[in-house]
Amino acid sequence: MPNAVYASTSTSVEANAYLAIEDFLHATVKTLWEAFWSQEDEPVPFSVGCLYNQNLKFYQAEQALALGKLEDLSATGVLLKNPRHPHGKWDHILELALLRPDIESDHHQPSLPLLGEALFYALRILIARSVSRLDFSQSSNCVFILVADTQYGCVVKVEGDVSKLDFDVNSVYDCAAEWIKNHSKISVSPVDRIWNKLGNANWGDIGTLQVVFATYHSIMQFFGPPRHSIEDLAADHTSRLHSRRQERHLGEDSSLNENGAFRSPEIVEVQEEQEERGESMKLEVGSVLWLEDSNYQKGYQISHVSLPHHIASPVEDDDDSGRAVFLYVGSPPSQLEPAWEDMNLWYQVQRQTKVLSVMKQRGLSSKYLPELHGSGRVIHPGQCQKPSSGGRCDHPWCGTPILATTPVGETVADLVNEGMFGPEEAIRCCHDCLSALSSSSSGGIRHGDIRPENVVYVTSGVRLPYFVLIGWGHAVLEDRDRPAMNLHFSSTYALQEGKLCAASDAESLIYMLYFCCGGDLPDLDSVEGALQWRETSWSKRLIQQKLGDVSTILKAFSDYVDSLCGTPYPLDCDIWLRRLKRNLSEDHGKDIETSG
Repeated sequence: MPNAVYASTSTSVEANAYLAIEDFLHATVKTLWEAFWSQEDEPVPFSVGCLYNQNLKFYQAEQALALGKLEDLSATGVLLKNPRHPHGKWDHILELALLRPDIESDHHQPSLPLLGEALFYALRILIARSVSRLDFSQSSNCVFILVADTQYGCVVKVEGDVSKLDFDVNSVYDCAAEWIKNHSKISVSPVDRIWNKLGNANWGDIGTLQVVFATYHSIMQFFGPPRHSIEDLAADHTSRLHSRRQERHLGEDSSLNENGAFRSPEIVEVQEEQEERGESMKLEVGSVLWLEDSNYQKGYQISHVSLPHHIASPVEDDDDSGRAVFLYVGSPPSQLEPAWEDMNLWYQVQRQTKVLSVMKQRGLSSKYLPELHGSGRVIHPGQCQKPSSGGRCDHPWCGTPILATTPVGETVADLVNEGMFGPEEAIRCCHDCLSALSSSSSGGIRHGDIRPENVVYVTSGVRLPYFVLIGWGHAVLEDRDRPAMNLHFSSTYALQEGKLCAASDAESLIYMLYFCCGGDLPDLDSVEGALQWRETSWSKRLIQQKLGDVSTILKAFSDYVDSLCGTPYPLDCDIWLRRLKRNLSEDHGKDIETSG
C-alpha cells in the first residue's frame, strides 16, 4: 500500500492503492477459503474487482487502470466467480471495500458522509440478495462494508429485513432512509491501523483482524459453516510447533506454555569464552570437513569456496580418488528462528537431501540428475558432549548438516557470463534438462526452481560434455509442497496459484533458455508485472522468435510448451527428446540417455 505522505502525485497514490486493496482482499479471502472451507485442490471460488461508476460493473484493478477508468472507480468488491457474468452481479458480492482519503473524523469513527455512502452500498447489496436466485444462509440479511484509506480502516456492518422496505419510485432515498432508521441495525468498528508506513499489512493488529473476521463471516453467508474449526487449526498449529521444537533438539529447559507458544528464557550474561566459540564456521581452501551418519564417517577436503555450494574431494576413499563433489554446508541449529539466509540453506541442504533420498528410494536414476554422495552432520573439533540418545551439545557447530552430491560442473549462469553458451549448448541443455525432468516426473517429482544457477555443465572426466539439473531443494513431492517463486523463471501457473501444473518445469526451462540466449531481461518488481510480461511475450511471440534465431527446434519446442501452459496435459517428453537429439552435433556412436 503506498504512503500518501511520501508519494510524488496523488494520481499515482490512488492507482497503486486500488492495486494494493485488491491484493489485500484477494490474499485474505484466498487464505480463509483454503484454511477453513477448501477440500484438497478445490479452486478458490472468488474474484476481486473494482466497481466502475459509469456502468456499475466490476473490473480487475489493473484492467480498469489500463482503460483510464481511475477517476470513476468507487469501490473494490469480493465476488463469487461466475463465467456467465465476468463483470459481476450485485447479488454475488460477498463484501465491498470503499477506498477514500483520510477516513477518520472524530473519536476513531468514519465521517458521516462516508458512513452514509457505506449504508447506500450495503442496502443495494441487501436488495439484490433479496431478489436473487442464489441460496443464501439465514444470515444473508447482513452485509459488511470495509472503509479504508492508505493506512487505516474500519468495518461497517448493516443488518435488516429488506422485505420491510416501503418502496416508492418517486422518493427512493426517503424510503431508504426510513428503512435504515426503523428496520436496520448498524455497527461500526473503530478506525484502526491496517498498513504500516512501509505499506505492509499488520496481520496481527486489531485493525486488520476485524477486516479478516468480517470476510470470514461473509464467506459463511454463501457457503455455510466452515469444514475446519478455529480450534482444530489452533491444535494443528500447536502440534507443528512441538514437532519443530523436537526437530531442532531444543534443550530440556525449553517448554511450551498452555497456548502452544515458547516460554521466553531468562536473559543471561554471555561469557567471553562462549562468544569465541559462537563464531560462525569459516571454510577455506584446504579445510577438511568430516561428517557422520548412522553407518559411516566421511571426510571432504575443500578445493574451491563458493556459494551456495563448495567444491571438494573425498578424503581417504580410493574408489573416489580425484572425484569432485558439490558440498552444501547448512546452518548450525543454534537458534529457534532462522534468518532468511538460513532458510535458503535449509532448502539447499536438508530439503534437497530428502528429495535426493526419495529419488533413490523410488529408483530414479539418470546421468542428468545429481547423485547423493554423502549426507550427515558435521564432526566438530574437540569432544562432543551430546547426549547418547541424540540431540546436540553446546558447541556451535554441533548438528550442522552437510550434503555432498555429484557430478560437478560449471553453472549455465557462468557459461553465459563467459560467452560460452552458444546454439549447440542451448540445444544440449534443453535436451538434458528435459531428460532429467522426464526421469523425475516418472516418480512423481517436479523440480520447481529451474534457473541458470541450477543447471551445471559437466566436462571433467567425460568424453561428451553434458548438463545436469541440480538444486532440488524446492522440488514438489506432494500436493502441499510449494515451488520457489522467481519473477523471471517461474511458470505462469506457479505465480498465479503457488503450485505447479504438468508443463510448469518445461515453461521455466523455456524462460531460462530465452534469457541465456540473449533475450531481454525485464525489470520485474511484482507478480502482476511478471504475469503481464509473460502474457505480452507469448502473445507477441517474442520468446519463440528469439529462440528461433538460435534453432528451429527450440522455437518448435517453445510453441509446444506454450500450447500446454496452465493445462493439466503432460508433456510428451519422448518425442521431443528424439527431435532434440537429431539436432545435436555429436558422435552417433554414443547414445544419449533420454530417461531413467
